[in-house]
Amino acid sequence: QVQLVESGGGLVQAGGSLRLSCTASGDTFSKYAMGWFRQAPGKEREFAAGITGGGATTHYSDSVKGRFTISRDNAKNTVYLQMNSLKPEDTALYFCNADYSFRTIITGGGGYWGQGTQVTVSL
Repeated sequence: QVQLVESGGGLVQAGGSLRLSCTASGDTFSKYAMGWFRQAPGKEREFAAGITGGGATTHYSDSVKGRFTISRDNAKNTVYLQMNSLKPEDTALYFCNADYSFRTIITGGGGYWGQGTQVTVSL
């Protein structure tokens, strides 16, 4: 059983940056691949970024590639999402996801979910 708590969301102007954090508890963090997903109002949840348990491999959706960076600190049980060059279309509720399988993360997620943190990008 893993508990996930996201933080770092907020309101930012277009072109700005935010860093999201997701801290895990309850199990050995490094066993889990981690991912960030987002859901905008009226839209389905979509994959944004994923990282393997050891942090060696990452994967991004086309919509965030080159602007967002996922990383993790296994000593702190935390995964991060650095978001740069933010656009209004990045406005969404951002969720952290944990699963044993990296493939599961990057193909839609599974396992454990956090409650989400809101990111709002204004013009």
